[in-house]
Amino acid sequence: MIIKILGSGCSRCDKLFKRVNEVVAKNSVDAEVLKVDDVKKYAKHGILMTPALVINDKLICSINVPSEKDILKYINENT
Repeated sequence: MIIKILGSGCSRCDKLFKRVNEVVAKNSVDAEVLKVDDVKKYAKHGILMTPALVINDKLICSINVPSEKDILKYINENT
């Protein structure tokens, strides 16, 4: 599984990246978590506002930072 955090490096982007890594570690999820800060790369997902959470190239959510519970739900729904 590939999980991407799309964003320019703002505090919300950093918070989402950290939270996703914590969820992955706590739940022994076999995933690679990547931080993508190249506007050209995340624009292909139609992202206008960051941060955004992408799992296996599917846009899951953008703008907000979901809770750990929601992140785990998104991971389970997209495995």
